[in-house]
Amino acid sequence: MTQDQQGRHQGPGRRTLLAGAALGAGATVLGLPGVANATESGAAPVRKLPVPAVIGHRGASGYRPEHTFGSYQLALDLGADVIEQDLVPTKDGHLVCRHEPEIGGTTNVADHPEFAGRKTTKTIDGIATTGWFTEDFTLAELKTLRAVERLPSVRQRNTIYNGRWEIPTFEEVLKWADEQGRKRGKAVWLHSETKHPTYFRSLGLGLEEPLAKLLRKYGRHTKGAPQFLESFESSSLQRLGLLGVAAPKIFLLDVATSRPYDFVAAGDPRTVADLVTPAGLKWIASFAQGIGPTLLLIIPRDADGKLTTPTTLVPDAHSAGLVLHPYTMRNENQFLPAEYRIGTDPNAYGDPFGAFKVYFGTGIDGIFSDNADTALLARQDFVNGA
Repeated sequence: MTQDQQGRHQGPGRRTLLAGAALGAGATVLGLPGVANATESGAAPVRKLPVPAVIGHRGASGYRPEHTFGSYQLALDLGADVIEQDLVPTKDGHLVCRHEPEIGGTTNVADHPEFAGRKTTKTIDGIATTGWFTEDFTLAELKTLRAVERLPSVRQRNTIYNGRWEIPTFEEVLKWADEQGRKRGKAVWLHSETKHPTYFRSLGLGLEEPLAKLLRKYGRHTKGAPQFLESFESSSLQRLGLLGVAAPKIFLLDVATSRPYDFVAAGDPRTVADLVTPAGLKWIASFAQGIGPTLLLIIPRDADGKLTTPTTLVPDAHSAGLVLHPYTMRNENQFLPAEYRIGTDPNAYGDPFGAFKVYFGTGIDGIFSDNADTALLARQDFVNGA
């Protein structure tokens, strides 16, 4: 049976069983069938995650400026199963939640004359970037800034919230998750990414040690914790493992021709194309419990932007014992496959439900979405066979 046939005929119930079986009888961490409702000390029960799980990408970034408590809270209130954070360090070693260390596009730092002299150009992972960078600010200084919409021309409505929220620390997010879990009677799952770990380690600002310390402090370091850890660099996930962090790890994968930056730094010639082979997936399974591939690795697009034939990545990853949390679904035309765009305005909403149906049909275990409510309705349709 081809992957396309498998996605059409196995049905949502069968797909869930296959996803659970892929992890083996000892699976106890990924919210799949067989997960125990374990509890950490004093914490809310750890709930099973639905399959496919809806991961609030940077919160509810389709509706609020990303990586703010406004975005995280809305994603949770909309019903997202997991809430994502991207982690970068401050000058004094705190972990804060920003998509990138450069904050000129996500905060009002340009409006602060006292920080004008800190605008600079840096090379991060081989790419020259000009702006202001978290590693040049103390936490106290960053707390004087306020978040703004990163894509104002795409999400003009989000700009009404510019200046409302400050930059959250990861510890503040952990406290928020604990508080929300107690209120709701079930643990709040987080999906936390180490950003540019090789770059930051070269500055003496390693991400993994403070992250491991915080995870231990809040009981999220164990195998059964409601916590995913993700990175585009395998060495970051491996380092977390060596630091005693057993929470499930997801290796993020960019397009097939790309190379993880820690591979570049180490002279490792492998590309993502090598990593998505059965041999590459077996290697990933030695330190991670899943992969987070770009959706293009699940179903490529042709020159016109239309979906082509699904690859074998989903069944191959399941055979290696890995779950798949691909990224990223957004409602706007410009981000959707061409056949699901409506009209000619790139910023208008297209037909994300059609695209979700196709992606869910491949057997993925979860998906990152900027619009958690849309993703949840699409999952309901899929489970109900609509």
